[in-house]
Amino acid sequence: MKLNEIRDNPGSSKSRTRVGRGIGSGKGKQSGRGGKGQTARSGVRIKGFEGGQMPLHRRLPKRGFTNIHALDVNEVNIGRVQQAIDAGKLDANQTVTVDALVAAGVLARARDGVKILGKGELKAKVAFEVRGASKSAVEAIEKNGGSVKLLAQAEASA
Repeated sequence: MKLNEIRDNPGSSKSRTRVGRGIGSGKGKQSGRGGKGQTARSGVRIKGFEGGQMPLHRRLPKRGFTNIHALDVNEVNIGRVQQAIDAGKLDANQTVTVDALVAAGVLARARDGVKILGKGELKAKVAFEVRGASKSAVEAIEKNGGSVKLLAQAEASA
């Protein structure tokens, strides 16, 4: 094979339709844009315009708000932590932190911290340093002799 012999597969690309080139082409006169008016022009087309009737997005009331102080926290079940320990990705003797969970591949990225939830079974004695933990998770961890240290707001954001 030589560089000058390289070709695309036949039929893989279509040639551009030339519009406005005579009635016989099938795309003459209005070039497939329908009739006259705003929709025939280039540029503006009013989205959500209902012919002068109040549009739906303006008829409905505004509701709720976005809390700018809300935290984006990862949630991890203790069963998932046990899986990582069994696979050898997490060391049960080390303190489990957000960075350790990211390094083990349990979490994709750190975000604003991690909250431990109680679904699943934890067999290892593990110490956690996390943003939050549910009651059932704390009970399951302490049942095995582990500990949970909750990080303060200022520490996690610093």
